[in-house]
Amino acid sequence: MTTSPIPIAPPSASIHTDHRPFPWLGLILLSAGVFLAVTSEVTPTGLLPEMSSALSVTEAQIGLLVSIFAFTVVITSAPLTALTVRLPRKPLIVAVLIVLGLANLSTGLAPSYTLVVVARIAGGLAHGLFWSLVPAYAARLVSRENLSRAVSLTLAGGTLALVLGVPLSTALGQAVGWRWAFVAIAAGLILGALAVLIWLAPVSRDVQSKQDADAPRRRDATVMPVLVICVTVAIIMIGNYAFYTYVTPFLIGPVGVPSSFISIALFVYGGAGAIGLVLTGTVFARRTRLGLVIGLAVVAASVLALSFTVGGFWGSMVALALWGLSFGMVPPLLQTRMLQTASERFRDAASAIYTTAFNVGISGGAFLGAMLLPWLGVQALPLVNVVLTLVGLVIVLAVVLRGRRQNRSH
Repeated sequence: MTTSPIPIAPPSASIHTDHRPFPWLGLILLSAGVFLAVTSEVTPTGLLPEMSSALSVTEAQIGLLVSIFAFTVVITSAPLTALTVRLPRKPLIVAVLIVLGLANLSTGLAPSYTLVVVARIAGGLAHGLFWSLVPAYAARLVSRENLSRAVSLTLAGGTLALVLGVPLSTALGQAVGWRWAFVAIAAGLILGALAVLIWLAPVSRDVQSKQDADAPRRRDATVMPVLVICVTVAIIMIGNYAFYTYVTPFLIGPVGVPSSFISIALFVYGGAGAIGLVLTGTVFARRTRLGLVIGLAVVAASVLALSFTVGGFWGSMVALALWGLSFGMVPPLLQTRMLQTASERFRDAASAIYTTAFNVGISGGAFLGAMLLPWLGVQALPLVNVVLTLVGLVIVLAVVLRGRRQNRSH
């Protein structure tokens, strides 16, 4: 921050930064990219019969396409972020969207399962780098006070992908053929890359100057706090997806939801999650710690109620909605805390670590649930979710209390 000897402007440059217009267009473009990327990641789950029949493989092998995609993200997002750290961000986002589009086009045109796997790996490479770029880019577009609002708007694309994008791609694939679903996603990604190129505002990268790059590197003081947040993310996501991956047999079995109502029940969960995302960007935009504590506490309470099917069918639906709403708050609030904690120099790497932790949580949770299901039964999975959510809550509370003690000492 610089000051002028003649006070012809407000004395603090941060005042101008805090009151700059909120970048709706840029964040909506990033959110649209997230929508298309997540839709392309999960679409095979809705087209299992069509793809398995056309490619002459089992439905389980088609399901593996999602796991292969996620595993590629886990092992490559951090290295690719490190390799591209000196490249300008906006052209890199455009390039990544184009690669994602070409990967989806290749999936739609691939004549064999092997080539589909290769295309999915290419898509996973681009997807992991994209998720590392987007949160840090959104953070650079806004002031610190608007971080939560910006992250919520950007991540809304992922929620809409699960609520709207995947059902639409599934309907299109069932109506005119699964290949056209991937071709349509590819066209959307290419158009998205063009829109980003034209309308997304560039951001300054003062941390990437040659002087900074050539200076002796000291350990960034924010590395350890960011790692604590990312470990917390992994723990919470493992608990959630150990249960959510197998929520359908739980709802049909212990809860007694008719199979014909499962899609409605899942829509209730997803729609409530969208409301939670809105709460993150409004009510808890400047109260991220409070939002995290409330969100995690309600997740634990609602899942515990669901595990005992308190209140019968309708009570279970209320518990399911509360679970979706409260969990919809947790990832964006954690990502906001990560961006607020990380230094400017460390933000891109921190986003890559967060992406890795998030995907480790998803794949690890599904694996943990698969291991426990035949041993303890589906009734035990919500209790696993409750325990790991409470572990995450304890870590968050410990960090909050430690921060308050430090503030008092200063």
